[in-house]
Amino acid sequence: MPIVIFLVLAFAGMMLVYWYFSPDEMSAEGVTAVSAADNYLAAPIFKNIPAKPVVQRLSQSPGPILVGIISGHRGFDSGAVCSDGLTEAQVNETIADMVLANLQNQGVRVEKLDEFDARLDNFSGTALVSIHADSCDYINELATGFKISGSAFTDSSPLSICVEQEYYQATQMEYHANTITPDMADYHAFRQIAPSVPAIIIEVGFMNLDREMITTNAQVPATGLTNGILCFLDAYKHSVTAN
Repeated sequence: MPIVIFLVLAFAGMMLVYWYFSPDEMSAEGVTAVSAADNYLAAPIFKNIPAKPVVQRLSQSPGPILVGIISGHRGFDSGAVCSDGLTEAQVNETIADMVLANLQNQGVRVEKLDEFDARLDNFSGTALVSIHADSCDYINELATGFKISGSAFTDSSPLSICVEQEYYQATQMEYHANTITPDMADYHAFRQIAPSVPAIIIEVGFMNLDREMITTNAQVPATGLTNGILCFLDAYKHSVTAN
């Protein structure tokens, strides 16, 4: 008799617990019984969802900034060579090093890259700028000035416009859009980096008529390039925050 009473009370207690924790009638309709052979019951998971979405109160901060600077021809060849031995690679690296130092002084993370650097494959930084110089041969009195070509694989216009404006402001050199070569428009690095990265290649000047500007006064074009990149980064940060 005590065993029978214990079993009855235990059963009653189990039924009470089952009734207390069972979902209401509407929720209970979602329970799906399966055959006894499977020896289990399946039911959907119920989760309380807020009536209104949670609104982010703080503005989104941009991701880590990283700018790649290619020192043209570095690690590959000399590029253009002047009669006195001055090479394009030397001119490019002098300016590239100044730009790197300027950006680092502004707290920008920068990577110096060779012409065919392995790190260019799927490079996913905030921007990429390749620095080159034009021919050392005398062509005519019009062979002076700079030119820029942007990647066609992503929208590089904001970067190109910023650099063009700031470079002209710093150097007062003319912009030579009509002398952009197919090698610049289809620059190899544009096809190597991640498609979303804004990228440009700039010819900082001719090694003949612009020699003094890009060698003796190299800090001037370096400042123009630095300001152009900072102009782009400022716009980038504002666009990310707005989005």
